[in-house]
Amino acid sequence: MKRVTGLGGIFLKATDPQALGAWYRKHLGLDVNAWGGAVLRWADDQPGGSTTWSLVGQDSDQFAPSAAPFMVNFRVADLHGLLAALRREGCQVLEKVHESDYGKFGWVLDPEGNKVELWEPPPGR
Repeated sequence: MKRVTGLGGIFLKATDPQALGAWYRKHLGLDVNAWGGAVLRWADDQPGGSTTWSLVGQDSDQFAPSAAPFMVNFRVADLHGLLAALRREGCQVLEKVHESDYGKFGWVLDPEGNKVELWEPPPGR
């Protein structure tokens, strides 16, 4: 019997859902619908795409400087280009960029202080 087969969604509490949705629409390109969410479908041109679910210990600082007990990771096509655009748009982009065999990682804080991880996978992934 199959149990979990993928990530069905990520849900965030927000002080002002409409304003936060508008920020995600403007700066990260999410198609936020009137019901308050977006459906992200895997495209046929992204073979081998995957979604990761992971647990971290209570003492982890992985989500810092955010105080939230979660972090969202979005796949992006051009990390450095997006980070530059977010800086021009006045977003709070964290300076650190991590590059490894797993791809390129960068981070931005949304207006409510939630840390958002942006991931450009390596070619062919």
